[in-house]
This record gives sequence, C-alpha cells and structure tokens, in this order.
Amino acid sequence: MKKKQQERGPLVTLTIDGYSSDGAGVARLDGQVVFVTGGIRGETCKVRLDKIGRSAIWGHAEQVTDPSSQRLTPDCPYYQQCGGCRFRHMAYAEELAAKRSRVEENIRRIGGLDLPVEEILGAAQPERYRNKAQFPVSTGPKIGFYRARSHQVIDVADCLLQSEAAARLRTAAKAWMAAHQITAYDERTGTGLVRHVYVRTNRQGESLFCLLVNGKGVPQEAALVDCLRRAEPGLVGVVLGVNEKKNNVILGDRYRTLWGQGFLMDTLCGLSFRLSVPSFYQINPDQTEILYRKAAEYAELTGGETVLDLYCGIGTIGLTMARQAGAVIGAEVVPEAVEDAKENAKRNGILNARFFCGDAGEAARRLAAEGLRPDVICVDPPRKGLAPDVVETVAAMGPKRIVYVSCDPATLARDLVRFDALGYHPQQATAVDLFPRTAHVETVVLLSKGEIDSKKVRVEFSLEDMDMSGFQKDATYGQIKERVLQQTGLKVSSLYIAQVKQKYGIIERENYNKPKSENARQPKCPPEKEAAITEALKFFGMI
Repeated sequence: MKKKQQERGPLVTLTIDGYSSDGAGVARLDGQVVFVTGGIRGETCKVRLDKIGRSAIWGHAEQVTDPSSQRLTPDCPYYQQCGGCRFRHMAYAEELAAKRSRVEENIRRIGGLDLPVEEILGAAQPERYRNKAQFPVSTGPKIGFYRARSHQVIDVADCLLQSEAAARLRTAAKAWMAAHQITAYDERTGTGLVRHVYVRTNRQGESLFCLLVNGKGVPQEAALVDCLRRAEPGLVGVVLGVNEKKNNVILGDRYRTLWGQGFLMDTLCGLSFRLSVPSFYQINPDQTEILYRKAAEYAELTGGETVLDLYCGIGTIGLTMARQAGAVIGAEVVPEAVEDAKENAKRNGILNARFFCGDAGEAARRLAAEGLRPDVICVDPPRKGLAPDVVETVAAMGPKRIVYVSCDPATLARDLVRFDALGYHPQQATAVDLFPRTAHVETVVLLSKGEIDSKKVRVEFSLEDMDMSGFQKDATYGQIKERVLQQTGLKVSSLYIAQVKQKYGIIERENYNKPKSENARQPKCPPEKEAAITEALKFFGMI
C-alpha cells in the first residue's frame, strides 16, 4: 500500500513589509501575520503556506514576482538546508537595516521605551570571520550543521562563515572516523562515541582542535593526531573533551590534551588572552574590538573611575577598560574563567584589575556590603539577560553610568524597563553586527540616573585593603557541586557538602545538618565524595 503523499499548503501572493526576529520576511494575509522564509522587504512573492496557526502563519517564498534591488543569489550550496545563515539571499546593507530595526522594535514594543538606535556598526568583512567552529556529528559519518529547526545533521564540507582551517580539520576528522570505523553519537539512544568536532582559530593563523566524545577516550588516538597535523600546519594542540551525559550539550566537563598544548593565545584590543576550550570568547575579533570601544565610549572613563564588570568571563571587557580606569573589579560564576582572567591580567601587566568567583547577584550584593560604590557598572549577560535581583542590586549601588552589552534584543528590552523603573534611564544605544549573515545582533546601551543626588554619601575605599578572598568563602552549593562534577564526575548532595563544611568548622544552617526526627538515620558522606568536596572547598579558598 502506497504511503499517502503529504498535502502541500496553499500558494498565495503576498507583499513583504518587514522582518521577524529570526530574519524571515513579514507579510499579512487577511489581517493575520505571515512569516515568510526567504522574503525581502518590499518584494511581492508567491508564498507557499507551510503551517497555519491560530495567531500566525508560516511559509516560504516559492517564487519572487517583483524582486527587491537588495536580492542576491545565495553563494552557499548549503543555504537552503543549513539553519545557520538567515540573510545570505540579500545585500549586506539590507541585512544591517533589518537588524537595526529589530533592536529598535524590541525596545519599543517590549520595553515601551522611546530609544532610537543611533547606528548599527557593520563588519568590513562579513565572511570567514568566526574564530570558533562547533560541528555536530551523526552517523555516516556526517559532520556539519543542523538543518533549520531540527537536529538532523547536514554534511557541510565548508562554511563561508568559518575559517578555512576549520574546514580542513573537519574533513580530516571525518576521514579518521571513516578509516577506523569510529561511531557517531546518537541523541535518541545515548549510544555512539563522537558528538562534536570543535575548532578554535586565532589571528596568527593557529588553531586548536577538540573532539567531544561520549566516553573517556577514543580508539586510534595517535592516528587522529597524525591525521589532523597533516591536514593543518597551523595546529598547536589536540584536546579530547568528555561528555557522557544523555543531553545535547556541546562542551564536556573534563578535558585531556592528546598532543601539543590545550589552549590557544589570541590578541584583542592590543591585549593577549589565553583561551582554553570552554573559555567564553567573542567569535568575531574585529567586530568585538568595535563593540568594546563603543562600551568604553559610553563608560566615559577619565582615568580615576572604579569599574565593576559583571559576567566578566575571562576578563576581556574589564581588562580593555582598565587602561582608562582607576580600578576594575570583575565577577564571574565559572571558576576556570576567573583563573583565566587573573592570568590574563598578569600576562598583560595590568595591576589595577581584580577578579573573583561569584554569581552576579551575589557578587554585587557582597561588594555593596563591603562599601563599594562603583562609578561605572558594565554587564554582559548571557542570552537570558539579567535576573531581577541583579537589576535591583546594580541600581542600589548607585553608579553614575551602567553600560549594558546584550546579545538578545528581547531580554535587553525587558531589563531596560526594570532599570527605568528604578531611576536608570537608557540614554544611548548602538547595535554592532558581530554575526553577519545570521539572525543575531549585539547591542550596547548607556543608562544613567541624571544628576547625582547630593544627599548621597560616597564611601572611599582601597582595593589593596580589600580582602578579595572573602568573596570566594561564600561559594554556593551549586558552584561546589559543579566543581566536583567537573573534576571527578561525581554528583554530591547539599547534605554531603554541609557535613564536610562542618568537619572543617564552617558553620551551617541546622536544617542541613540535622535529621527531621530524632530517630531518623542520616547518610554519611562516602570517602571519595568527601575528598572531592574537600578539594572544591580548597579551590574556592574556604579551607
């Protein structure tokens, strides 16, 4: 019996009048919004309707009857399959206009704020700009990118956004897998070995390769190294990353260097940075320098200010501002990133920057309690934006200026409303295109309170006199658990952590240490977990 062929949706003629947040064209059919993949503003298209929902319709441009002057023939053979690029069918100038409009629309519609985006700073080179490639792997082997809105891997020999070195190393890894019958990971069953191929590159033409696997090792490690080294003369290291969890997370929780060095050096804004595999680092160095210059411009540094850098990562923003500031204090929740930040400060001879480990909200509250009143607070949060308590604590510290660097216009708009309600009003906004040809865009916003309230008392303090180790003595249970998991692969409970802390004289709340009834038996922390927790407490400077 033949399978019934899936019916195609109706074909309608529509005029595109704008863009959605993911780069699709926007049209209207009988008053209902239609998102049109492949449409350009001003065009009339014959649109095939793929999905009709209650509040919106989704379709694709099957034929362009009145093309825009901004339309281009896509120069990538994978464009219709791969979900990475959204704007390769249009001129770059139109892409920039669409992104600028998106930021303004989000601020106006979600935030209800009248804040024009002064300009969008486009890239001089919108191709081959990415310094990091992450290729998912599936049976075949196929190594490439996911088809749009799916986890089906499209085998991609080269990507015009990635470096040529990344393409060569991807091809070499595929050849090694085929030659030695190395299996690919299957998300559905949790079986198979190779999950992702990861490549970092720098401006000096060097590259670092990491193979992410569902296991503690791979067969034919020496053959892998040899294959990669022959394919790429600029290779400086080969790393194995371990992720044995049944999830779709890319990076591992343990790393082992198979050959060479397990890190890559790069330069940004005249400074030198050391990058390990899990280090966060902006993927477009040329545009990152433009972004950071704009952030520094909004900070209005004259040489004597104290700058608090929340979500500081490996210290890139704070360290680039340190040369124009009196002091920089950076906070980051990832312990390894904090250590990298400290090393980066030392490497670049920057003596007026300090970094410590802590959640952004917790860090800001601790600093406020210590009497810190920064002149400028810079935040660069992940896509989910700022938690409400972080907004409140930042505002309560009373800085003259807040510089908000955002990678998501929607959460940016939401947070601007929260700041506005607390008296910090957005003054200026600039969009920066760090991700040409994709739907993503960065924005930097300046917020200020206006005139300083003369009734406020300014607290002076010396960084040299501040005990920075005190911040790490409040490492959260979550941070301790994460450290233990990363270092040993063991999962530990809050109860076990409390028992070990009590052993070392760290006072705990009673409910962690006492059973609910007098007759209840309380499990004791096993020796191997006690050793792992003890190591974590030492790492955070708690014992």
